[in-house]
Amino acid sequence: MYKLKIHKKGIIVIPKEIRDKLNLKEGDEVNAVFDDEGIYIFPKEDIRKFFGSDKDALKALEILEEERRKEGST
Repeated sequence: MYKLKIHKKGIIVIPKEIRDKLNLKEGDEVNAVFDDEGIYIFPKEDIRKFFGSDKDALKALEILEEERRKEGST
């Protein structure tokens, strides 16, 4: 587990070890999903690959994406 500090304007620095492992570079974008338990940050790509074959998790992701689309259209 890593501890991250929130700086001014809500900036969070991703530790170098994580950036290197995920091949994240300055200017790259990431996706963030949150729920009642926390915030989840993924490299900006199809995050379904991180859920493997967990059908319940994939269904939850589809619901989150649909809600996001609805919020974006208002």
